[in-house]
Amino acid sequence: MRIGVVFPQTEIGADAGAVRAYGQRVEELGFRHVMAFDHVIGADPEVHRGWSGPYDVGSTFHEPMVLFGYLAALTSLEMVTGIIILPQRQTVLAAKQAAEIDLLTGGRFRMGVGLGWNRVEFEALGQDFTTRGRRIEEQVTLMRRLWTERSFGFEGEFDRITGAGLAPLPVQRPIPIWFGAQSPPAYRRAGRLADGWFPQMAPGPDLAEAKAAVDQAAARAGRDPASLGMEGRMAWQGDPDALAALAGQWREFGATHVSVNTMKAGLTGVDAHLAALETAAEALGLGKP
Repeated sequence: MRIGVVFPQTEIGADAGAVRAYGQRVEELGFRHVMAFDHVIGADPEVHRGWSGPYDVGSTFHEPMVLFGYLAALTSLEMVTGIIILPQRQTVLAAKQAAEIDLLTGGRFRMGVGLGWNRVEFEALGQDFTTRGRRIEEQVTLMRRLWTERSFGFEGEFDRITGAGLAPLPVQRPIPIWFGAQSPPAYRRAGRLADGWFPQMAPGPDLAEAKAAVDQAAARAGRDPASLGMEGRMAWQGDPDALAALAGQWREFGATHVSVNTMKAGLTGVDAHLAALETAAEALGLGKP
């Protein structure tokens, strides 16, 4: 089971030096990958009265693809979007950016994708919120062709390509696509289409039910459920023993990856996040032969 970290988007600030220090220290501690959340723009609660979203115009979000291009020059970590809100982005441009990150990292990139929840963001990016489920399925099909074919034509509901292709192609052909999943339709979509998935719950009965739904959808699509990766998330709560126990639970559930999330733990500044991760790395046995 590979262990990584969740980049503390909303708490690391805008200093490039802090981003650099975080990425380099995470690798030194023995973590294998860094995952980043995605939001392009935030809603202003003063304008959108009654706003109840977890993030708003004051929430810091570094753009994941640009961030990963920067970190690729500084570390050998695997880069993971967890997730990119794919239906609000142009498909071909997202595929191009992903191919570039895959090249810059030498094939150490997983593209986690999801539907998103923020109508304000979809409006600002010129995309239809109501068709995002259908659109993401077409996007996944198209991106896999873009990453493996030199030139082709495509006529879909949302995108059209006439005799064109990406150059250079990525190292991984195709790049692994993982799905965020927290509802029955999302479980079925992950089973049919994804290379792996990100459960949005802790180990327990709900996870067992979700995993069974993903596995069943994969089998119905003629796929081997055992071939799908699964990445759990572990919130840092200041207790290294509890973290190690949780990692063991994820391992028992068959997780191929887990990531430690230090956001919303009352930590201030990059040094505090890194200190927590140093304790976490020791508890998890990272860096030991």
